[in-house]
Amino acid sequence: MTIRLPSLNGLRAFEAAARHLSFTKAAAELNVTQTAVSHQIRRLEAQLGLRLFTRRNRALALTGAALNYLPAVRAAFEDLRGATERLLRPQHEGILTVSVLPTLAAKWLVPRLAAFQEAHPGIEVRISTATRAVDFRREEIDVAIRYGGGRWPGLRAVWLMDEEVFPVCSPALLAGERPLCAPADLAGQTLLHVNLYADEWLQWLTAAGLPPSLAQRGLTFDLNLMALQAALDGLGVALGRSAFVEADLAAGRLVAPFDIVVPAKAAFYVVAPEATADSPKIALFRNWLLEAAARPIASTDRDRRSL
Repeated sequence: MTIRLPSLNGLRAFEAAARHLSFTKAAAELNVTQTAVSHQIRRLEAQLGLRLFTRRNRALALTGAALNYLPAVRAAFEDLRGATERLLRPQHEGILTVSVLPTLAAKWLVPRLAAFQEAHPGIEVRISTATRAVDFRREEIDVAIRYGGGRWPGLRAVWLMDEEVFPVCSPALLAGERPLCAPADLAGQTLLHVNLYADEWLQWLTAAGLPPSLAQRGLTFDLNLMALQAALDGLGVALGRSAFVEADLAAGRLVAPFDIVVPAKAAFYVVAPEATADSPKIALFRNWLLEAAARPIASTDRDRRSL
């Protein structure tokens, strides 16, 4: 059986009167007369076949039925207000949810994000970190920064930046008992590995003319962020990716002891579904990312502080 919904005006009058426990205050809020509110309430009670208000010592009180009905009515009006606000909000404002690798978020994106917020205060950026490729159809993600070859079906991928890979370590490690003067000195050091990039030490060692067997020793981590923290703490030598170690190198927290670098197999791309890739807030964020990637972090910070 289909139940007919009651009058929207009656529900508005009921919600306001129930909140104020006064027809007079409800009328003032709704900019109508008290008589109009009383009429709308009586009509609503007739449609529902229930009494909603009673008089007790000249005070207005809710019946048991009204107490049960009010939370749902109030929630429905809040949903309507929220939906209307989202509908009328300019398309270049609102929430923008960004999926990004944890290390790229911590080491590259977050240190630059204040500049975007200052330039576009109407966009609320929410960072979601994941090592997997998110499913835009099932997850509430607007845009992602992905590492790969740049081809994902149904998605528009715009190249953001390439990567170079090279060893990095704490400055204290250079001054230790087994200093790093040449790549061969890595034989006496702990190598820090990352599961996600399992073969990159092997590639770098091959480029440096060192035996592949060196890649079999050391500590292994799930995230590059953890390997870099271990390097900062002096536990060993990590393979730094240029975007991940830029700020630490500039600040002197990490050093690159050798000049040998190898290009990464893939690159970073800004990715969004084709259907929404040109929406104003996604386009703004993508353009800002491209500009940010073209400048080193020190320049970005200096420009922001001078605003």
